[in-house]
Amino acid sequence: MKNVIDQDIQQQVLSAYNNNQRLKIIGGNSKAFYGNTISGDKLIVSEHCGVISYEPTELVITARAGTTLDEMTRLLEEENQILGFEPPSFSTKKHRATIGGTIACNFSGPRRASAGAARDFLLGCKIINGKAEKMTFGGKVMKNVAGYDVSRLMAGAMGTLGVILECSIKTLPKPESEITLCLQVNETDALQRMRNWARKPLPISATCYYDSQLFFRLSGTENATKAALKKIGGEILKNDTQFWQSIREQQHDFFQNDTALWRLSVDPTAPALLTTGKKANYSSLCLYEWGGSLRWIHAEEDNTSIRDFANQYGGHATLFKHSAKGNTIFHPLTSGLSGIHKNIKKAFDPKGILNFGKMYSDL
Repeated sequence: MKNVIDQDIQQQVLSAYNNNQRLKIIGGNSKAFYGNTISGDKLIVSEHCGVISYEPTELVITARAGTTLDEMTRLLEEENQILGFEPPSFSTKKHRATIGGTIACNFSGPRRASAGAARDFLLGCKIINGKAEKMTFGGKVMKNVAGYDVSRLMAGAMGTLGVILECSIKTLPKPESEITLCLQVNETDALQRMRNWARKPLPISATCYYDSQLFFRLSGTENATKAALKKIGGEILKNDTQFWQSIREQQHDFFQNDTALWRLSVDPTAPALLTTGKKANYSSLCLYEWGGSLRWIHAEEDNTSIRDFANQYGGHATLFKHSAKGNTIFHPLTSGLSGIHKNIKKAFDPKGILNFGKMYSDL
């Protein structure tokens, strides 16, 4: 049955290639809000699902793209393992997050700064490119991945390079102990503390700062977390699992705002995003993650000051959630980077039939 679905997907891509018809790839549809709105015939991949293999002793799981994150999480929990990049799902009752969509968006959660991004855990994948050719990259163990791993191009490409069919992902053992602590500090002090902690051998697996409260999670052996607790101090947070879920899934009060949401990735040494009134066009409160390198802020959708800030501190700014049309969602590319993107797109999808315009209008 799964092979039939596999063949159906390939046949639809081949038909679109022969007829120069654009396709809109749809999995669980939980991340439909992300990126540009595009048109095209729907290519449904959610039925191409199921775990193909799972080797707990090897810390590797291989699944079809339509496999839900919920299913994978339950299976890993039975073996006391986790997805190390702690991906957000943004699932609803109608739309369930899939592993294919998670990898395509390269979404990572609070653990990303300490463990790595979704891209770092992707060992290999199978795709169908824009010419309806099946291609396999990478492997199922780290030692099989030598040279440049083309599979990682699929992480964050949002389906513009190929339809993901299968993914092999490295897993991690679940931490023996986790404690979340909270300190009352100002914005500048919080950033300084997070930078200082990053230089020390502390088992910090997540950080979050919002509204004068700095939260940090310690993960590891029981002895390691207790020793770190004595060094750092702070008040132990009850219901910490629910707290980090609210950050990961954007259910926290900060995210409950109708104003557009910006996602900034910058050098952690960048200064605090203090409000300067109406001129800056953004909220006085910002939420920080990943040791200060990930910053969420509510602001007007057409806001050059935010992108100027990101440029100044070696990063980029994405209009993560928005309502208006015609905005530049992702950070504008330099001419050099734009040329590289176009060449890669042409190599994988010469006729531009796969999710064309999802990231940039000409890709």
